Amino acid sequence: MTGLPLLTVSGVRHAYGPRTVLAGVDLALSPGEIYALLGPNGAGKTTLIKTICGRIRPEAGSVRLQGQDPARVSAARAGLGLVPQEIALYAHLTVAENLATFASLAQVPRRDVPAAVQRALQLTRTVDRAHVPVRHLSGGYQRRANIAAAIVHQPALLILDEPTVGVDIDAREALDAVIRGLRDLGVAVLLTTHDLEQAGSLADRVGFLRDGALVLEGPPQALIAEAFGSRMEVLVELSSEPDAAGEALLTAAGLSRTAHRARLWTCLEADGYAAAGRLDKQLRKAGLCSREIRVREPSLHNLFSLVAERTLAA
Repeated sequence: MTGLPLLTVSGVRHAYGPRTVLAGVDLALSPGEIYALLGPNGAGKTTLIKTICGRIRPEAGSVRLQGQDPARVSAARAGLGLVPQEIALYAHLTVAENLATFASLAQVPRRDVPAAVQRALQLTRTVDRAHVPVRHLSGGYQRRANIAAAIVHQPALLILDEPTVGVDIDAREALDAVIRGLRDLGVAVLLTTHDLEQAGSLADRVGFLRDGALVLEGPPQALIAEAFGSRMEVLVELSSEPDAAGEALLTAAGLSRTAHRARLWTCLEADGYAAAGRLDKQLRKAGLCSREIRVREPSLHNLFSLVAERTLAA
């Protein structure tokens, strides 16, 4: 992160009728920084992005991109590129044809369009797919082409909305490499994502939105260390889904069911490895068979749960 902030959001408030969606958000983003905006559905992420893009004028507060208001100054809007969650490309056109079209729409001078297209292809590693119609691309390549269309006019700020939805792990790693490459060129990157593993490995800073307020912000590893200290996460994967009695025993042992897997239970313990051993004996004695018990450092998933459950705030 270098120099003065490229993007400054100061005290932004907005409501839809009686419902407050943004409740005094402050956010700053510098050139060459990746910032992941996290939060549950309905937290205000989409409204904040629309405000930054100049599509919504906030009821209070201000947004400045390179010192200008994107809601009022078209030159400020020209300094950003938006990659929506859905593929926003012409499916029947090739990647190169799409990029040339978007360059023209962004008012890139005609003489500069070929060079701009080639640069975007190289930065997104899509040169080998330049002459392939978008509809024939894999999901990962479509995502990269989507980014290429957003950077063909060389914006200072790139905004990505859920960039890894529907892609496999190899495609996600390729996308992450593209995003890091843009960061290294000095582009500021703001992304919204539910992929907490991506956010933890990619972002220089993360911010948690809850009920329209930014309640926690900072480097991910520093936030995790501050929240959990020396505690470790113990994960118990059962061989079969527990019945009501089994669930009661697991809960009494201090374990909580994970959100999406009925057989996976977790807890945080200061003596993680010793706790894993105690849990193994306790569960075996109760007739609950564990397929696996493992210990790992806490992650953004754990931090996200604390924020969402309102047990942690700035």
